[in-house]
Amino acid sequence: MKTIKILACSLMAASGFVFTACGDDDGPAALPPIGGYNSADDVGAADLVAYWPLNGDGKESKSGIAPSGSSNVAFNDAVKGKGADFNMGYLNYPVISSLNSINGSITISLWAKVSNNATNATMFFSLSAPQDATHDAWNGAANILAETGRGNRPITADTLQVKGLFNILKQDGTSFGGDAVNAEQLSADDIADGGEVHVNKTAGQWMHVVYVYDGSTAKNMLYVNGQKISNPQWEERNKINGVNVGVPFAAFANSHPIIGSFGSILTGNSDSWQQHMKGGIDEIRVWKKVVSAADINALYELESAGR
Repeated sequence: MKTIKILACSLMAASGFVFTACGDDDGPAALPPIGGYNSADDVGAADLVAYWPLNGDGKESKSGIAPSGSSNVAFNDAVKGKGADFNMGYLNYPVISSLNSINGSITISLWAKVSNNATNATMFFSLSAPQDATHDAWNGAANILAETGRGNRPITADTLQVKGLFNILKQDGTSFGGDAVNAEQLSADDIADGGEVHVNKTAGQWMHVVYVYDGSTAKNMLYVNGQKISNPQWEERNKINGVNVGVPFAAFANSHPIIGSFGSILTGNSDSWQQHMKGGIDEIRVWKKVVSAADINALYELESAGR
């Protein structure tokens, strides 16, 4: 078929006609862009500071840094190729300078699959917050987790409360933190005040989670499967006299990334509700900027399609 097509195109060229359709149709057809992108790797590429594809090992691909410690993790089929499968396990990393040099805003994207265990919260990703030379805080400078042990929800429930959490220092040395989370129920007064209920039925399924902290406004937002699910009432964390006052994001000195666990467990100062992860993680990306809602949706669609 290729020989016949080449001959036909040669004859048309010799006769003075030009047909742009004359090409090699034996290769894969180009897929239409999604949100203006051909691949998930194109989304915010200039500001991407870390990426864990987790395709068979735990290396962070931009720096080439491998885990300094790990436990009970295998690499099995996941959303896009392989992903990390934890059985009460974790991946712990040394300092990655590109993460510690973020100064302003941060966006973290990942895929997670976790069931509701009704007892313990599940940390997906944490950029640790060292308290001293030997102890980390349970909540790092930036974190994504699920409140899998929250309230009286039965283990069989299909809903999850997901949380993005920041815990940073202001320039004056005082601590500053907050979170973005989906509200499963709100009062009528809260709804009238702009509150939004999002019952997140993703327990036991792969879900795409994105957490955004905007340092220019000190506002944080949470997205699941391409849609913002955080309650707007809890997104603004530094509003003074009706104006959002910015607080730039900055990691603690000697912060290091952890996948699947809490820094406090790894440094021996954890509480009983903190445990290593049981579930899956795939495709972790970190940007030094606010990724737009449109790009977050495009990223979800692209990675869902294996692109």
